Amino acid sequence: MTEPILTDPRTLYYSEKFPQQDQEGIAIQDKMTPKPDCGEESYVGTKQLENRRVLITGADSGIGRAVAIAYAREGADVAINFLPGEERDAEEVAEIIQKTGRKVVLLPYDLREEEAAQKIVEETVRELGGIDTLVLNAAQQIAQTELADLTVQQVKETFEVNIVAMFAIVKAAEPHLPAGGAIVTTTSVQAFNPSPTLMDYATTKAAIANFTIGLAKQLIEKGIRVNGVAPGPIWTPLQLAGGQPNEKIPEFGQDSLMGRAGQPVELAPVYVFLASNKASYVTAQIYGVTGGESINL
Repeated sequence: MTEPILTDPRTLYYSEKFPQQDQEGIAIQDKMTPKPDCGEESYVGTKQLENRRVLITGADSGIGRAVAIAYAREGADVAINFLPGEERDAEEVAEIIQKTGRKVVLLPYDLREEEAAQKIVEETVRELGGIDTLVLNAAQQIAQTELADLTVQQVKETFEVNIVAMFAIVKAAEPHLPAGGAIVTTTSVQAFNPSPTLMDYATTKAAIANFTIGLAKQLIEKGIRVNGVAPGPIWTPLQLAGGQPNEKIPEFGQDSLMGRAGQPVELAPVYVFLASNKASYVTAQIYGVTGGESINL
């Protein structure tokens, strides 16, 4: 009798303590130890998104990178938005996508800039011939251990990147989105159980969850589905760009029920499902990929 292929989720990916490390300013995935697994070698597509035209924000590294790789291997052409200065990671993703035979467009724009959203959408439509799927994933996360250290300027910038830009991109893209199209947002377990060191970030993630459900109610009248994914502790450059207090890095994710941090590739199948026709009766939902922590609206 053929034996089933089973894997223990506790040890399927890196489960040790992370080496102490830090990166000043912009964090580059290629410099991380260990490097996050975004499915570069492991993700195998099954043509679930054949000929889709997709815009993904924050797609040079981490979760966005994993989604970009998965979507391309599922048959989609992909436009990748990333923060200027992260070209090294973005070019790696572009090379991976090109090897699948799909088209890739690189869009280096700072989402804090007022015209960025409109330009990103316009270039996507021009280069890909249209747009039918949005993955809104870009985020700023900067930990502050004391409220006194959380400046109003940081709060403003976190809101600009995490939620205001989301509104702007959807408004710019909505006239182009056809019936059958999909929008997938990235919220967080922080929306439901905020850490005291991530007050501004967690607040925006709660706003994204609310935005996702409200938008779904509007856009279903046009046949467009809207859903969100709520990751738990995922090993990405976001953690090294001030997203965690430096002394917390070795223990990152160790207190989850899985006993380890998640890897970006572990979220990719959920993003694929929510964009695909298999999710035809799924809208206004938040899917948790948290390592065991519950989410509640």
